[in-house]
Amino acid sequence: MIERLAKSAGKPFCQRNEVALFQGNCLKTGLFEEPFIDLMVTSPPYNVGIDYQSNDDTLGYADYLAFSRQWLTNCYDWSLPEARFLLNIPLDKNKGGQHSVGADLTTLAQQVGWRYHSTIVWNESNISRRTAWGSWLSASAPYVIAPVELIVVLYKERWKKTRGSKISDISREEFMAWTNGLWTFNGESKKRIGHPAPFPRALPYRAIKLFSYVGDVVFDPFAGSGTTLLEAFAQGRQGIGVEIDGEYCQLACRRLAAETVTPSD
Repeated sequence: MIERLAKSAGKPFCQRNEVALFQGNCLKTGLFEEPFIDLMVTSPPYNVGIDYQSNDDTLGYADYLAFSRQWLTNCYDWSLPEARFLLNIPLDKNKGGQHSVGADLTTLAQQVGWRYHSTIVWNESNISRRTAWGSWLSASAPYVIAPVELIVVLYKERWKKTRGSKISDISREEFMAWTNGLWTFNGESKKRIGHPAPFPRALPYRAIKLFSYVGDVVFDPFAGSGTTLLEAFAQGRQGIGVEIDGEYCQLACRRLAAETVTPSD
């Protein structure tokens, strides 16, 4: 499969067994020429002023929604009919004005063809979002900031999976816990990973185990530090990632190489 994708996307920046990272831009319509995605797990830029080096995270809100529409459309076209899509996004936006980002991006995804299934609330137990009080101890203009994010569960055409290996590797305890739509685990350290906005491995780990079969193709169009790819490899899935920034590609590949060492290496 990687060889087929490389015909349009070019040679992978790095590859480890059935996991490959391509340096490219998911806004490019012709980046991939055929549908291949079984499960997509990603966290796009939130447009809150983070210095991503190769991506402008300070767009006007209308431009941010146009950016989102383009990559959501491309990923829809690259997905197989039974593809699932776990979209990690903020509940709202507090820099540059108040916006219902979670609701707006969920609506936008449906406008380009994705179908809505459910929403998981991620309680980031170690992260405080309180950066402004508004009017202190006054009803004049208080700010309410929720220390949670959303993981919106979408799909392309059919929710029930009829293709793939039919092999699930999730335990009874995991299934019972993760079908509860409130997930609680810590966020990831920027300093430890070396990326300005990494997400923790628990997020793709749960998504992959709950929503895909062993051997499925897991895709991340904003691969960043490579966390989704690491979990795809660890859980016996095929992994494809796209990342626009060369430095982050190097970081992701170093992490992948370090965690996929085989006895022959």
